[in-house]
Amino acid sequence: MGEISCLQYNDILEAFYKLTLDLEVPLIALNVSVRKKLGLYLNIKHTVAADWMDVAQAMGFDYLEIQNYETCENPTKAVLKDWAARKEATVAKLLSILDEKDRKDILEDLRPQIVEDVRKYKENLEKKSEPPVQVPEVDSCVPKTPERVGITVEDDPEGAPEMFDAFICYCQSDFQFVHEMIRELEQTQYKLKLCVFDRDVLPGSCVWTITSELIERRCKRMVVVISDEYLESDACDFQTKFALSLCPGARSKRLIPVIYKPMSKQFPSILRFLTVCDYTRPCTQAWFWVRLAKALSLP
Repeated sequence: MGEISCLQYNDILEAFYKLTLDLEVPLIALNVSVRKKLGLYLNIKHTVAADWMDVAQAMGFDYLEIQNYETCENPTKAVLKDWAARKEATVAKLLSILDEKDRKDILEDLRPQIVEDVRKYKENLEKKSEPPVQVPEVDSCVPKTPERVGITVEDDPEGAPEMFDAFICYCQSDFQFVHEMIRELEQTQYKLKLCVFDRDVLPGSCVWTITSELIERRCKRMVVVISDEYLESDACDFQTKFALSLCPGARSKRLIPVIYKPMSKQFPSILRFLTVCDYTRPCTQAWFWVRLAKALSLP
């Protein structure tokens, strides 16, 4: 690939921003091949060019977090996955960081793929917003992609589906605790792989169908974050009852309830027979993450 002039580069960057800024396209719009190429570029330490550590710092990760990522086989992949859970994680912001770090080579090389990924993401959003076509004997909840591929960010259409240690059932008001769970279970010595819907699932398919697929076939366990808000969530109610239907009597230890803050409402009766991980008890907090990690690490 030949060098590009400053004028050409500015035109490329302007086209990028025109494509991404009219809609805050989240980072999950970028498919697995783009992420792999970013890793090939950024995982290599250069004496002059910015690497994954410089990009992670620009994304807002602190020193200790970056030190933990150094133990990962593919630190760029891990950084992108965790950053995708943050509100500011958009394609436009990633382009801005790469531009700021003077990685014109990456922007030029990945431009066609990024443009195509953003285009497909927008098309999916438009299809999702359209009213359903009334056609007899058509189930509108059947995914557009094959059942076991094209569901999560790391799904490779030509390989095996992405698998997880646990599906995290939570409502939006408890998302801060989910972030803490990611730090304690994924970015430490436990190295567990959690399925966090807002971070890992691609847009454009029926929520209920995809959720069922993930809980039943992709995740060994399910962690239920119990709170007053959880009790009002239809999505959490569906996920919990579906998981319980897969393991009557909790024989497979599939479902693990977690309480992380005091509740004013009654604990859900359908979960009363399960042992609970309680983060609200100061005397047992020191054992909380160890117990939860051990439960999720079981075969």
